[in-house]
Amino acid sequence: MPQTEPHVLSAQDCLVALMIAVSASDENIRTAELVKIQSAVNMLPVFADYDIDRIKRMSRLVLELFEQEDGLDALFGLIRDNLPERMNETAYALACDVAAADGTLAETELRLLEEMRYELNIDRLHAAAIERGARARHLT
Repeated sequence: MPQTEPHVLSAQDCLVALMIAVSASDENIRTAELVKIQSAVNMLPVFADYDIDRIKRMSRLVLELFEQEDGLDALFGLIRDNLPERMNETAYALACDVAAADGTLAETELRLLEEMRYELNIDRLHAAAIERGARARHLT
């Protein structure tokens, strides 16, 4: 586990980390995805008191974890420890929006979203509705 900072994350840090994870999952962080993350942090009420400079810190954390063999498991461990369960669907919705932002879904993004559904214990019907909403918002 990287020793760059204590691993006590706010709920907002967890949301940002999952958005970054989806963006980085295909090893190609696209501008549209970064804009979507920035926009979510700037506009959504859940981020009202969030220090935007923490996005960089969360990016470093996620990228460091992704370099490790069990990094994804470690990331989900941090999420389980620090994200209130009531925010799981919010986390999944934000991740879906980032995945859909560039108009394409890579296989790695789809696999990570599937893993997120499992780790966040998202009901299949709720997941389908969240995914459909993300598709609808990002149609061109």
